[in-house]
Amino acid sequence: MAYELYYWPTIQGRGEFIRLALESAGAPYVDIARGPQDDGQGVPAMTHFLEDKRVVHPPFAPPFLKDGAVMVGQTAAILQYLAPELKLVPRSEQARIWTHQIQLTLCDIVAEAHDTHHPVGTGLYYEDQKAEALRRATEFCSARMPKFLNWFEAVLARNPAGQRHLVGGKLSYADLSLFQVVEGLRYAFPKASARVLAKTPHVVKLRDRVASLPRVAAYLRSERRIPFNEDGIFRCYPELDV
Repeated sequence: MAYELYYWPTIQGRGEFIRLALESAGAPYVDIARGPQDDGQGVPAMTHFLEDKRVVHPPFAPPFLKDGAVMVGQTAAILQYLAPELKLVPRSEQARIWTHQIQLTLCDIVAEAHDTHHPVGTGLYYEDQKAEALRRATEFCSARMPKFLNWFEAVLARNPAGQRHLVGGKLSYADLSLFQVVEGLRYAFPKASARVLAKTPHVVKLRDRVASLPRVAAYLRSERRIPFNEDGIFRCYPELDV
């Protein structure tokens, strides 16, 4: 049975972390909101679970995943649920908790990157908060982005199994997620990210290894990979690339 992924159909956003895991494992899935409404898919099929009062365990927001009768929301929780079946996490409990910790930290930098262009409120347009956005982006580019990427660099450098992966000696969902974060930072902050990535060579090499994986490379070339755009989490506003 194919997994059912529910996320907005026109942006990468947080759903892209789930897509990368499924694509890299060659797992069958349906991107429900991108499907035709005549087939019971599309955005209405997604909002049904957000609005229907008969849903006992409603997700807070997309992304969420249905696996038969099981529904899981929140990016890190979805990846934690999928990883054992997709073989994207080591077997030991300690390694699984460590992978989850890394993923939660990746979720933190994603949230901070988003808040550079919406620091006051998500219900306001970027144009309504440009002064605050510039102040937030300046702090993110000069302090927060280096702090996060230097930590990922240290995790790679200290991995007892080698510097090719964040956890153990094989690909994990944390590796895929770090790839996506680097791609997003390069899109949104090309100058600032270049300065930081020049000092984090292990992170760059990991990004390149993930991009060259056959299934990932095929996905990146396909129409299934939605391009970055200014409606998603990572947005390219040159004035914020400080």
